[in-house]
Amino acid sequence: MADQQPAHRPDRAPGAHTAYAPPQPPVSDGYRRWAGILVRLAAVIAFLMAAALVASVVLLVRADADTRNAAYGYLALALWAGIVLAIPVLLAVGIPGVVMTRRVRQQRTGPS
Repeated sequence: MADQQPAHRPDRAPGAHTAYAPPQPPVSDGYRRWAGILVRLAAVIAFLMAAALVASVVLLVRADADTRNAAYGYLALALWAGIVLAIPVLLAVGIPGVVMTRRVRQQRTGPS
């Protein structure tokens, strides 16, 4: 029994995926709204992280220019810590937002 090959079906290529996936329920308006909110929120977080990176470089340049401005270097380090802490938040918001948006688009265009 174990050495028997399954019957060849002419409508399916050899080695094709044979699993059945049940159709997904239609996407609601609330789901579509949350997908947009999550994607926009991820864009805002990414923009703030980029602005913090630029600000930290400016603060480091000011701290390096004069020893009386050494506190700016510590502010730059605090911004870097904020950037590092924001990375998981960006991923936690952005990945579901992209997945939800993809599902909304697939639902709009039909299964591919």
